[in-house]
Amino acid sequence: MPVVLVQVNTADSAEAARIGRAMVEAGLAAAANVIPEISSIYRWQGEIKESAEAMLVLKVSARRATEVIEKIRALHSYECPAILAIPVADGNPDYLAWVERESGGAS
Repeated sequence: MPVVLVQVNTADSAEAARIGRAMVEAGLAAAANVIPEISSIYRWQGEIKESAEAMLVLKVSARRATEVIEKIRALHSYECPAILAIPVADGNPDYLAWVERESGGAS
């Protein structure tokens, strides 16, 4: 039952919710969490930037991670969105099985 957390920063909570809902509705993610406001500091095109963003965290079957990343890229407003698939090392076996059932469909 390998599961990954897919984390992506978005322009705002509305974008995070839109992408999260699309992922769950498509069966690509079992669940989506929107963290409405984070502060980001990063280098972009040679300049240090600071911005308010939102964070989206998706619970996904590991075998669908590439598909999820591509779908997020298609839906995202950023030129180069920060999308990370983070392996889950351990957790509640019942929960991990549920994530696999809800998001592990045929790729």
